[in-house]
Amino acid sequence: MARRFQVVIVGGGPVGVGLAVDLGLRGITCALVERRTALQNIPKGQNLSPRTLEHFYFWGIDDKLRAERVLPKGYPISGITTYGTLMSEYWYPPPQRELIRKFYFQDVERLPQYLTEKVLRARMAELPNVTNLFGWTAEHVEQDAGGVRVTVAESNGAQREVLEADYVVGCDGANSLVRNQAGIENGGVDFDQIMVLAVFRSKELHEALKRFPDRSTFNVMHPDLKGYWQFFGRVDVGEEFFFHAPVPANTTKDNFDFLALLQKAAGFKFAAEFDYVGFWDLRVTVADTYQVDRVLIAGDAAHSHPPYGGFGLNSGLEDATNLGWKLAAVLEGWGGAELIRSYSEERRPIFKETGEDFIAARINADAAWLELHNPERDKAEFETAWAARQSRAGGSVLSYEPHYEGSDVIAAPPGGKSGAHGTHSYAARPGHHLAPQVLSSGKNVFEELGLGFTLLAFDASDADVKAFEQAAAAAHVPMNVVRDTFKDGREAFERHLILVRPDQYVAWTGDGKPADLAALFAQVTGR
Repeated sequence: MARRFQVVIVGGGPVGVGLAVDLGLRGITCALVERRTALQNIPKGQNLSPRTLEHFYFWGIDDKLRAERVLPKGYPISGITTYGTLMSEYWYPPPQRELIRKFYFQDVERLPQYLTEKVLRARMAELPNVTNLFGWTAEHVEQDAGGVRVTVAESNGAQREVLEADYVVGCDGANSLVRNQAGIENGGVDFDQIMVLAVFRSKELHEALKRFPDRSTFNVMHPDLKGYWQFFGRVDVGEEFFFHAPVPANTTKDNFDFLALLQKAAGFKFAAEFDYVGFWDLRVTVADTYQVDRVLIAGDAAHSHPPYGGFGLNSGLEDATNLGWKLAAVLEGWGGAELIRSYSEERRPIFKETGEDFIAARINADAAWLELHNPERDKAEFETAWAARQSRAGGSVLSYEPHYEGSDVIAAPPGGKSGAHGTHSYAARPGHHLAPQVLSSGKNVFEELGLGFTLLAFDASDADVKAFEQAAAAAHVPMNVVRDTFKDGREAFERHLILVRPDQYVAWTGDGKPADLAALFAQVTGR
């Protein structure tokens, strides 16, 4: 007899495990299927955004994650951009996520993905309603109006069984079986370029990098590389590094001099011991949809791109947070089918713009810039252009503000469009991430947000608050109320009443209750 769950998750990387944790904390029964039993100790996916650390806070593991940090406490996470080689006279430290830190409740963090996965797996193991099938592989997915069935096999071939569920979520990577069997097409930009990821140890390189202020990453722009990065990153401080760079199409582990490539990018000869050499394709892809009925996809199964800007893992974990509460709401009976459909409608436009405008466009813009400006051709002109480039650095960080203004389950002004472009603000805006503020109790408003909706009421009338409470109860929507004054910074929200979703995005704002509260709750819960 098939085992029954509410959700089956295929793929146990950080996105799949993050979704399992989110669902498990909401009381949803789920099974996670993952062929790997051990973690892969490759230092990828290191740059964790302030928004991602908010997820870890709500999952109760932010302190445990930070305790796993490899870099010394307080060591800068930002980077250096150089021209030509690491030893170039032309370099600058571009501002990064510190520019938008004040708009989030948590600070950034940096650690190898396998340590993030370690913390997530440990949290998942604490949740009794999550069944972990490590060492198992999904072979087939089928669905009908009543649910889904996932055929899984133990990796050693000893056992095979069918898992039944209301929904299945594919978090199974860029070559997703779940996506393919659902018939979801994948499109995007292929740069037709092979990249190497090398993990190595070199104390000599560490010593040479002391020419710069303390930094964690070093991006080398070279005029021959069409805008593609040669990218050094620290794993620790003193010895271990990783390196991304383009290599010829026929490159293998055995036919290429990787040490010479490192030395060329660095601009000097040094000794290095390699721990890992692997390859990846430089492409940006996004699925045509993230849902076909009861089959959904998230993370790299839905979108994939180069590890530029730290978008990949962070975007995938935002998928999990967006989807988790919506699945729980529908399975618990207070959310409607439109809520599940809103997952693809909200998340896909953001990644499409992220891939096209913040990754692919950046590669093309760098290629064009390098073609125009060269110190060997005109040193004075190059130095003027380099200074101008430095002055503009950080602009993409400020303009990257994912939002859901076009969502059908957000009470936003008409004509809105969801996307990755926006402006950060303390003002509470429907469809946008809530900014942090300190309450009169001394707590941050984020410490008062719950697993359901939250109504922030700043000097709002008792009658309006009571009307919200009655409407939420009538719709069976879980909602807690946070009351406070409209001063001491909270006036920066610009509204006396703010309805916040379970994923900390604003659903509605106003200075008094709307005319039809029942309609509001029906809209924001997709009913």
